[in-house]
Formats: sequence, C-alpha cells, structure tokens
Amino acid sequence: MAGGRGERLRPHTDTVPKPLLKVGEKPIAEHNLDRLVAYGIDDYWISVKYLGEQIEEYFGDGNNKNIKIQYIWEDEPLGTIGAVSKIEDFEHDYVLITNSDLLTNLDYENFFLYFTNQKADLAVVTIPYQVNVPYAVLETLDGDIKSFKEKPTYTYYSNGGIYLVKKTVLEYLPKGAFYNATDLMEKLIQEGKKVVSYPLAGYWLDIGKPEDFEKAQKDIHQIKF
Repeated sequence: MAGGRGERLRPHTDTVPKPLLKVGEKPIAEHNLDRLVAYGIDDYWISVKYLGEQIEEYFGDGNNKNIKIQYIWEDEPLGTIGAVSKIEDFEHDYVLITNSDLLTNLDYENFFLYFTNQKADLAVVTIPYQVNVPYAVLETLDGDIKSFKEKPTYTYYSNGGIYLVKKTVLEYLPKGAFYNATDLMEKLIQEGKKVVSYPLAGYWLDIGKPEDFEKAQKDIHQIKF
C-alpha cells in the first residue's frame, strides 16, 4: 500500500512519495520489497496514488529483481485496504497486505506458519506496547475495593499494519470503496471468522513523523534486516 500523501513528512514528500524516501542507501519500500523477496515471494501488487508515476518508474515490472510487479491506481483515497478490491486475479490462496512505510525485520516465514497453524482467516502483526502505572491500581466493585496491584505494568497490542489473509476473505471488501483493514477485521469477527494476533518479537518502525524518519536513519545501521 503506497498511495498515501505523507503529509507529516513534508517538505520531504513535496517532490518524492514517502515510499521512495531513502533510509540508508535505498528507499523505504525497497527495504520491504527486498526482505519479502528473500522469503521467496515473487508476485506483487503496489497500490499508488500520490506521485505514483515515480514509484512505477523506480520499480518497473520487477524484472530486475526476478519478480512480477503490477500496480493499482487509486483515483481517490480508498483507505488502508480498499485498493485491494480492485485486484481480481490473485494467483495464490493467501495474500499478504502491508503498508509500504514500515521498517521491520519480521520473520515472514514464521508469520505464515503461525497463520496456517492457527487455521486463521486473517492474521495481523501486532506491536507490544507497555504502560507502566507509577501508583497502586485499585480494583473495585460497587465502590468496594476488592484488590489492588502495586505499580503494575500492562501490555497492550497495537496494529502493525501487516496482514495475512485467505484470498476468499477479500470477497468481503466493497468494490472500489473507501475501506480500512480494521473495517475488514470487524466484519470478519462479526461473521464468526478467525482473526488472530501475531505479536512481533523483532523490530518495527512506522515512519510517519520526522522523528521516526530520523530514527530509521540510525537504526538501519544497527538492526539486522
């Protein structure tokens, strides 16, 4: 998914689409693409809108990487997954959908095996986020204190923007309409489908703000990708 404007990274994105901003020696999107290629994935679609011509020109048809790349043009913004509804000829039974502006060393093989072992319809990579409460937390019922925890740490999981789905699940996407991945997840849960979380143990960075972009420039030399 590479069609976003990247407003928060202006002026960097005034003349270059965010997926083509360089982190180290190559663009953000190419880091993702090369990692996927290393896992044997060879069939790609890239959704483009803002300055999409530059993305098409840079990656071409993928022949130089021995892969196949095709493009989906969003005439208007279609959300985080809506553009996928414009693809009618997926070659495989499983589809990986990812934001292009992430930097991660996710083990895609392990992610796929977890997905299949869980017999899931959709799996989402989730990012552990810890909240440390500096005070005792009281647990109450009708005003009565039942217990308390001293300075507890709670772990929550946020959406990492990487999804693995059965191809049949994509039939739920409305054709050519604005639709977010979270809308699809909600729909599947309502339909009784199996939606699972894959907590990431490795590195993940959403390059959305200038400080994230600066962090990526440092991390690319220190993290094994």
